[in-house]
Amino acid sequence: MTPPMIPALCSGGQIVAEVNGCLGLITLNRPEALNALSLPMIRDLSALLLHWASTPKIEAVVVMGAGRPGKPAAFCAGGDIRFFHRAALAGDASLGDFFTEEYALNHLIHNYAKPYIALMDGVVMGGGMGISQGAKLRVLTEHSKLAMPETHIGLFPDVGGGYFLSQCPGHVGEWLALTGQPIGAGDAIELSLGDVYVQSSAMPALIEAFKQGEQSSAEHVVATVMEHVDLAPAADHVSLRSRIDRHFAHADVAAIMASLASADDEWAQHQLATLKKRSPLMMAVTLEQLRRARKLSLAEDLRMERDIVHHCFHLRPADQSETVEGIRALAVDKDHAPRWNPARIEDVSREEVLAFFASPWTAESHPLRDLK
Repeated sequence: MTPPMIPALCSGGQIVAEVNGCLGLITLNRPEALNALSLPMIRDLSALLLHWASTPKIEAVVVMGAGRPGKPAAFCAGGDIRFFHRAALAGDASLGDFFTEEYALNHLIHNYAKPYIALMDGVVMGGGMGISQGAKLRVLTEHSKLAMPETHIGLFPDVGGGYFLSQCPGHVGEWLALTGQPIGAGDAIELSLGDVYVQSSAMPALIEAFKQGEQSSAEHVVATVMEHVDLAPAADHVSLRSRIDRHFAHADVAAIMASLASADDEWAQHQLATLKKRSPLMMAVTLEQLRRARKLSLAEDLRMERDIVHHCFHLRPADQSETVEGIRALAVDKDHAPRWNPARIEDVSREEVLAFFASPWTAESHPLRDLK
């Protein structure tokens, strides 16, 4: 039997595609960058998924991250933030293409007609969450470290973060979005951000079965995963739910921070210290995003996020962007001393926040107008 064709890929080996029986296997192959997504990778992922969606012989898709010998696993650490920095300062139009195509890919995954399975071993952050949260089966290990840490660089939890974080119970979504707190497998499953747990020691056998074992049907692919599933570890943050809800239910970031400041427990003080390091403006934008997203479909949320991310780079001159400054401090100059503007949450105006939600496009011209 002739195996299904694999489209020509443009990412220079940053995406590796294989076919075994009915299974299409995708490996993110940029391990030195923790498999962070580049624009060519996003284009290859989109091309593969669209091609396999219309290929009857392909009944299921698995996506995983390439490992680094002797180093911790990484599924995908997010988007290529150094590219964001360079492109913003250069006025490079491909920066807008990156977000438009990434968000369209996120929507495609959430609505994929065939089982799409994400092996979320190791670091799963930002863009890595975007290409895994829409999976039909999200597989975690004891090394899984899930987070939406965008406020750390003056950004907001995009890639559909408003949609999937706002579905977390209580006000856990606001907590995860504002602090960027990483969570492990137990918490992810408890919060419906993951589905099943496989010990990392069993992952090589699972991957070998995908690559070399008989994969005759989508049901068999799923069964291959389930044969390796184990009891998940206990959630670490369940006991904190009442405190999270008490503090992060407040109407604005200033009130959240005041609530944390009034508490005398170590956990609350740690959360407050974390928030004090973030961009006050982008925390306010993030909270508004999460609260609005609770009433939106995925497509509506992604269109809103495309509006917000445009303003992150264009509302101010690029060299005055909170996002450009946050990336500079973390990944370019690495001084870890971002100069946020405004520097205090008390100085963030409602008008400044709302400006991020005014779409620069009409409904008919929006770059994500075709998402349903």
